[in-house]
Amino acid sequence: MAITKILPRNTRIDLAIQYILNGDKTAERVLTAHMNCDPGREYRQMMDTKREIGKLGGRQCYHIIQSFRPGEITPELALEIAKEFAREHLSGYEAVIGVHVDKEHIHAHTVFNSVNQDTGEKYHSTLQSYYQQIRAISDRLCLEHGLSVILSGETSKSMSYVEWLRQSKGQPTFRSMLEADLRESIEDANDLGHFFLLMEHKGYEIRHGNRLGFRLRGQERFQYPGRKNAAFTEDGIRAAILGNLEEIETGQRAAFAARPVFHPYRRHPKYTGFLALYVHYLYLLGKIEQRQYPPRMTPHLRQEVMKFEQYRTQFAFLRENNISTTDEMTAYQSRTEETLTNLMKQRTILNVRKKKRQALYDALADVEALAPAKVCYEKGLSGMEEEFARYMQAVRLLEQCSLSPEHLTQEKTEVYNQLAELNRQIRAERKKLALCREIQTASKQMEEDIRKTETRGKEVEHDEHRRR
Repeated sequence: MAITKILPRNTRIDLAIQYILNGDKTAERVLTAHMNCDPGREYRQMMDTKREIGKLGGRQCYHIIQSFRPGEITPELALEIAKEFAREHLSGYEAVIGVHVDKEHIHAHTVFNSVNQDTGEKYHSTLQSYYQQIRAISDRLCLEHGLSVILSGETSKSMSYVEWLRQSKGQPTFRSMLEADLRESIEDANDLGHFFLLMEHKGYEIRHGNRLGFRLRGQERFQYPGRKNAAFTEDGIRAAILGNLEEIETGQRAAFAARPVFHPYRRHPKYTGFLALYVHYLYLLGKIEQRQYPPRMTPHLRQEVMKFEQYRTQFAFLRENNISTTDEMTAYQSRTEETLTNLMKQRTILNVRKKKRQALYDALADVEALAPAKVCYEKGLSGMEEEFARYMQAVRLLEQCSLSPEHLTQEKTEVYNQLAELNRQIRAERKKLALCREIQTASKQMEEDIRKTETRGKEVEHDEHRRR
């Protein structure tokens, strides 16, 4: 399944081309392709087309992105689909394609000239052209290659990309949490007023109007689930409640829905300090022991469910490094900061060494990259004068150097590999420090949330005991 979007661009085309051809994102440019233009001359050819036709102003290019579901597609297939899409939809346009694999989800980028070199017409993007051409072609190509598509009428059609990505990973979203609470309240309500009361007790604010809106206290925006599911409109909710009551009267449904019994948390004997705190908090969020949310979860805790992955990472970090107390955390931070300082010093030394050789390293790259341009120039092809001049300048610089190109290449490789390894270690140490700071901040909020929730639980148990 591919989520597609098209972005008009008025800025420099060469910057967009550099971004999608980034070697770090495209496996050293292996996952790239060109249509109606030559590698290394994309920007110049696009601008030549604009000059010849006389359309240099206005929209400069368009950027199409196809994002695929994680684990559903290979980078090679994503590139093939992007190429087929470009051949069918962008006939006559100069286009550059790059498949990025730096994220968990594979996504294909296509930047193309706003002016068609065959017809001289400028590309126009509208909502109609998106659904009837871009979206339709992308979905058909996905089906032809055995991939899933978003069916017409499915709720994913108007789902944000971040929400879709979280849902595809099986992570909770505000929308899924809201719909679960709506269904539970509909099942328990005796009438529409009772339904609203139950939703308010779950921590939601309700907006009454043409559409029912819901939001957790503290959120900025209301959500309107009835836009995509008629069951969550006021009429749909009323009809569902009446249907439930009729089934209860005829004996087809129990008067009370079975709910798991809430058991107060009991401290795990193996965990103390930070570890115990995280276990307790994850229990409150309903993320361990496969238990339901405790009764009367606060709006703040409902929002904290969205941070489950973050808390799980922090818990694993504490357990792996055997950190339980504040003193142990402080000692670990000091060791990490010392390690980070040493790594930064090593990187500074390498960067100084690299800077001294940078001109020679650049000359090595120019000789290799511009060798095809030299061949074309020597064959008499026009338009290669600038590239040939850069090639010859690089050759002269290397000839004046006392070191052989082979030695320079080996030295450059070693320096770049060492810098890459140091940067990786620095990022890892900085991530550790960031986790330490996040844990120290989060632990105080967790203790307060646990205190409030346990107090509320005791009040509920006391009320139940009194009623008995």
